[in-house]
Amino acid sequence: MAHPKTIALFPEASYGAALNCVGIAQELRRLGARPVFICHPGFSGVFAEYGFAEYQLGESGPAQTTDWNDFISRHQDAFRQSPFEQLTTYVGPTWDAIVETAIGVEEPLRQLLARLKPDAIVLDNVVMFPAIATAGVPWIRVVSCAETEIPDPLVPPYLSGLGGTPDAEWKTFSATYEKVTAASHKRFSAFLAECGLKPPPAPLFLDASPDLNLLLAPEIIRHRRAAPLDPERFIFLDGCVRHETPYQAPRFASHNDAELVLTSFGSLGAMDVDMLRRMIDVFASLPYRFLVNAGHWRDEYVQVPDNVFIDSWFPQPSVVEQSSLFIHHGGNNSFCEALYYGVPSLVLPYCWDGHDNARRAEETGVGKRLDRYDWAPDELSDVINGLLSDRAMQARLKENARKMQAFAGATRAAEAILKVTG
Repeated sequence: MAHPKTIALFPEASYGAALNCVGIAQELRRLGARPVFICHPGFSGVFAEYGFAEYQLGESGPAQTTDWNDFISRHQDAFRQSPFEQLTTYVGPTWDAIVETAIGVEEPLRQLLARLKPDAIVLDNVVMFPAIATAGVPWIRVVSCAETEIPDPLVPPYLSGLGGTPDAEWKTFSATYEKVTAASHKRFSAFLAECGLKPPPAPLFLDASPDLNLLLAPEIIRHRRAAPLDPERFIFLDGCVRHETPYQAPRFASHNDAELVLTSFGSLGAMDVDMLRRMIDVFASLPYRFLVNAGHWRDEYVQVPDNVFIDSWFPQPSVVEQSSLFIHHGGNNSFCEALYYGVPSLVLPYCWDGHDNARRAEETGVGKRLDRYDWAPDELSDVINGLLSDRAMQARLKENARKMQAFAGATRAAEAILKVTG
């Protein structure tokens, strides 16, 4: 009997990428493969919880890996800025840290891959790792961020939050992005050249895989492109939702028959306790049930309204499936899960591709966008009421959900990965 194929999945140090890869790995396992996870420091246990083997990376040399929780905490003030302002205060420093991490883990990664001897490597990241390109097996790029990560003249600049059609604002943002990432790109290019690889053109840090590229972007929010992506190498998954444990909503002190609203800004966005408290004050005045993800800051909330339940974690897909509205930060997993279950999104972005997804939600009529901080209580109340009463939007989203679920993106991803292994 042939041994099962070993597929090494290497997501970036974020829960969005990690949990997206879990969905793919679940299907790989179901199809008889042996998925294993390579994880950055701080992510031990995330994948084991779903029954997968984990291999944690160390670091070597003068470069050090980044403590991303500490990094976000130090740059939290940037979340009050516009996407353009964030280029210098957040995006530039983030690329510096990403490059530092990539260099720091190169040798441990090379050694680990030599031990694992995978049949293929799945990379869900925004940067190349030479050890992967030179491992001698197919590697698969997963774009679990917004589709804007793959540039095109008709697609708005990555991380800009811009929409509409190409104009001077697009050009200004793109030029400034290239300028603020130039030093990181120069350093990274030199590193790749030392490893015998051709660097991608500025301002890109990762080329398309020659084997297979998987994009989450569902058709309902997809951009038209001047140069359509080659369907032989680029496969759109229409979302990629993991299987989670069933969730039984708690009994509230009031409003138990009311519609359910989930509020979650991800593991990092939950640190914004003051902003969440402001939102909870508004929730208390509305005739709905609210679940609020407080992450590690659960104990910061002492007085909680009768129609609000706060916890440190929820099995998100299982909760979204039961919800009538999802309030989130525009993370691609959250956005795709809302679409997968036919739930409107209210997006309050604070960084990275959340800006792009917030704009796209409004442009395509699948939700609304609200500034993360600059809102009045009546404004938040009105937009929640409006989304929960918009029957036309809800009907359109439910029809789209049926299509996405029938498409089975996670299964298609697993099948495509196994196909490239030969």
